[in-house]
Amino acid sequence: MSKYQVGDIVTVSVTGIEKYGIFVGLDEYYSGLIHISEISDGFVRNINDYVNLGETIKAKILEIDEEELHIKLSIKNMNYRITKRKRTKIEETELGFSTLGDRLDGWISEKLAEIEENL
Repeated sequence: MSKYQVGDIVTVSVTGIEKYGIFVGLDEYYSGLIHISEISDGFVRNINDYVNLGETIKAKILEIDEEELHIKLSIKNMNYRITKRKRTKIEETELGFSTLGDRLDGWISEKLAEIEENL
């Protein structure tokens, strides 16, 4: 028996985006697909307008294939975005970007020398 049930809302990670749908990972065993028809009630022109690769979202389980360990999911008619924590402001150090500026000329020289060697 699966730890997942039809109708469950689960947290998934977007592992692939194709023209026909979104591939997701649920855990180390189960993967799934959100077919393009299960993204929105409206016309979906570009799936990348809805999710990003690597993003964590919520989805509803529609069907489970125990033999293949594959799940069909939907994000239609639900708030699938997971709100992220507020970002904390990064305090700039006294040196700021000066350390990058100090090393930049050396890095450029090294790269130019490497390019000349490969010609």
